[in-house]
Amino acid sequence: MKKTILSRKIDIRLPSGKSCFLWGPRKAGKSYWIRHHLKSSKVIDLLQTDVFAEYASRPSLLRERFADAKGLIVIDEVQKVPQLLDEVHWLMEERSTQFLLTGSSARKLRRGHANLLGGRAWRRVILPLSYTEVSGFNLEEALISGMLPPHFLSEHPLEELRAYVADYLKEEIAAEALAQNIPSFSEFLRVAALTSSELINYTNIARETGVSQRTVRSYFDILEDTFLGFRVKPWTRSKNRRMILAEKFYFFDVGIAGYLGRRRPIPGSSDFGKAFEHFVLMELRSYQAYVYPEMPIHYWRTSSGQEVDFLLGDREVAVEIKSGKVHEGDLWGLHALLEDGPVKRAIIVSMEKEPRRIAGKIEVLPWQDFLERLWSGRILS
Repeated sequence: MKKTILSRKIDIRLPSGKSCFLWGPRKAGKSYWIRHHLKSSKVIDLLQTDVFAEYASRPSLLRERFADAKGLIVIDEVQKVPQLLDEVHWLMEERSTQFLLTGSSARKLRRGHANLLGGRAWRRVILPLSYTEVSGFNLEEALISGMLPPHFLSEHPLEELRAYVADYLKEEIAAEALAQNIPSFSEFLRVAALTSSELINYTNIARETGVSQRTVRSYFDILEDTFLGFRVKPWTRSKNRRMILAEKFYFFDVGIAGYLGRRRPIPGSSDFGKAFEHFVLMELRSYQAYVYPEMPIHYWRTSSGQEVDFLLGDREVAVEIKSGKVHEGDLWGLHALLEDGPVKRAIIVSMEKEPRRIAGKIEVLPWQDFLERLWSGRILS
């Protein structure tokens, strides 16, 4: 079946006079969404060198040109000219001008103490494609290509991944002076991908990368600030058990993580299990971004090694990911979590073909069933 994109879940319907930041990694679909949903809006694309040069040399041109403008004005990749945000602020306050401000890096704005509009603009995030946004989906192929639109649709996804890693993850990050030592940062990317989904051990990663722990922490911050990765915090509120306090890290896309970590996600392999867990987490992240922004995602792990992959909300739903057939021995972590306090639902997302219930309270759902129920509002109330 031919792969196609159906429609994106992101919703940016703004009331009159309200502005919005739209953040997200490169190639997640910001520009495509703008072209197809905001055809009548004025777009200032700072990726165009002449447009960038014009506004970088004279940010006041924005005020001069649009002081009396009506309708929405889009500034694409606004972090390239942070000074424009002072002009945006003035136009919003004095002329009630409405803006959509897109960006793929908040780091340059924060470090330059740019005007982030003090809560005057809403915030939206666009992520790689979700299972529900496409047709022609094949899990095994998606775990290799990832879900960035051009990679997912490509007949040569490894070439697309190679170009993305070479041209963006390394060169553009260097160009923005976010990482001074590019060879060490490149090695860090590989090690971070290999240890994705595991507890972050800054000491070990520093030794493998050949830089200090402080530098490793700054590298993780770079990936978060450029929307290329995120940390998952541990659940720490337990009355009866001592909990692990370390965070976990995941890249923003399963294909990028697999390429950097040189994974071969063959069904039945440990690489497949890692990639499958990452894929399900990204669906949860998309649901969080587009439907339920207040839903925290934690993992649950005791100091004795009992673990549940993800805990959603305030102990609303526990989710364990299993890429093989589910056995009684796979329930150890969920049983421990249920003994530790009330959880509304406990679910194992699996590769099994039919849903079933095991040990009374625990649901085993095929991954397709889980995602369809998640996006139709039948997992979280």
